Amino acid sequence: MTALDWSMVGFYFAALLGLTWYCVRKGRNTADDYFLAGRNLGWFIVGTSIFASNIGSEHLVGLAGSGCTDGVAMAHYELHAWCLLILGWVMAPFYMRSRVFTMPEFLERRFSPASRWLLSLISLVAYVLTKIAVGIFAGGIVFSVLLPELRIGPLNSFWVGSILVIVMTGAYTILGGFRAVAYTEALQTLVLIVGAVLVTIFGLYELGGWSELRAICGSEMFNLWRPLVPAGVEATWAPVKESGRMAWYFNDNYPWLGMVICAPVCGLWYWCTDQYIVQRTLGAPNETEARRGSIFAAMLKLLPVFIFIIPGMICFALATSGKVEAISDRLIGPDGQIIREEAQAAFPLLVATILPTGVRGIVVAGLLAALMSSLAGVFNASATLFTMDFYSRLRPNTPQHRLVWIGRIATAVMVLIGLAWIPVIQGGRGLYDYLQGVQGYLAPPIFVVFFLGVFWKRLNGSGCLAALVVGFLMGLFRLAIDTPVKLIDGFSYTEGSLLWIINHTFFQYYSILILIVCVVVMIAVSYLTKAPDYERISGLTFGTLSDNQRQRSRHSWGTGDVIASAAVLAAIVAAYLFFTG
Repeated sequence: MTALDWSMVGFYFAALLGLTWYCVRKGRNTADDYFLAGRNLGWFIVGTSIFASNIGSEHLVGLAGSGCTDGVAMAHYELHAWCLLILGWVMAPFYMRSRVFTMPEFLERRFSPASRWLLSLISLVAYVLTKIAVGIFAGGIVFSVLLPELRIGPLNSFWVGSILVIVMTGAYTILGGFRAVAYTEALQTLVLIVGAVLVTIFGLYELGGWSELRAICGSEMFNLWRPLVPAGVEATWAPVKESGRMAWYFNDNYPWLGMVICAPVCGLWYWCTDQYIVQRTLGAPNETEARRGSIFAAMLKLLPVFIFIIPGMICFALATSGKVEAISDRLIGPDGQIIREEAQAAFPLLVATILPTGVRGIVVAGLLAALMSSLAGVFNASATLFTMDFYSRLRPNTPQHRLVWIGRIATAVMVLIGLAWIPVIQGGRGLYDYLQGVQGYLAPPIFVVFFLGVFWKRLNGSGCLAALVVGFLMGLFRLAIDTPVKLIDGFSYTEGSLLWIINHTFFQYYSILILIVCVVVMIAVSYLTKAPDYERISGLTFGTLSDNQRQRSRHSWGTGDVIASAAVLAAIVAAYLFFTG
């Protein structure tokens, strides 16, 4: 990092500070303004904010790293841009009509207060254990690669980077609330995209072009269909991995049936029902802006395949070809193969080794933008959940200005929790991988109650609560079995035992099992108990929409919205046709 690089980073932070101050000056001391920016965000801000919230640590570390080790296999999750179309066209109209602050609040309107409390509690715990933890881990990794010699007293670069990212993000989130988060994420999206595109361009130049990348990586790394095609007839339905007499492999760790069923469920849960994402659409003034913001976010969501996965593959090619010695020394093991753990540093390693002076500063600013936007989103979402779903319910007559201060205090507490997480996260990458898999067990019950709740008016609060409880207990059971194996060296269950089979079952298949059980439980309990009051849930399901509500929704979109949505779907199909090995 030269003086010119640091000046580019300084310019980015100056712009961030100026934008935050603008949001603070513009804001009003009300809960509506602090948590949802006064419900006045236009489609451009909604779309860029959704994208920036998603594009964070898991892309800088996880997605680029998977490109380095497995090629385009993980692009399936990035091509879930169609889920954002489901948000805009199917779910957002119900959310906008309900005028809620949080997703658990929508469950209360549709089902019961108990459902709201349970989902809020689960969401808060999950955010602390996963999103905050992963964001901190990625911040430390980026700084340890770019500034390995940086030390402040006893703190190494991992600690310094983690603390800086948490404190800086917490500061503008506390001061400006959701408006500051949304507007700064729009800026961060632009910086991130420019930076990532520059990494791709300079990486291909260093390597010798696209044809050289294909030649070195081979057809397998360019085969997007590999995780979706069964390895053989005998392997088609096998659910267990890594066994002597009981295991059949599905293209490494990507079981095709799991990718076909589990991945879309996780995608629809994340993009259509998670507070962390949907809060951006709730900040729109009307259904039109919310839908267009979702469509715009879907367009942006197609970019990570080319600005994160491809750079990861470029890093693999540079390492295996020996064209950049620093990359080869870091990533190639004694056996001549890529070290999977080190591959998590693929993207920042490219930044540190192949970019010229000045450009490196722009890209570093983009890296920081991704890390900060990801953490800002979870800080604000957590504060909103705590304030609106817990505090305001326990103290219903709390003045608006006090709710804002409670939100600021809640954000500060999340920052402190983040700081406390640093020594735990630094302890090992196994924990990072373990936390990444948690969403596979959280997604099915939440997906079931939201989507069945909107499409099936007969389902009631008792069925919703039963499905949530059973689904979460099944997920916790699997996590309790997996935890000792993941975190205790040398621990394993007796081969062939029930616990061993559960631990070795692909998490995607266990997730499908949770999905099926939750659907059955929700329907059965609902039909065994009293039907809901259809007047109370008017406008919250397709079966209880009035003619007036249908007409208003129809007038909220036009031909341009349909064409833009069709373009997104066409681009997804084109990606599957292009990456065929």
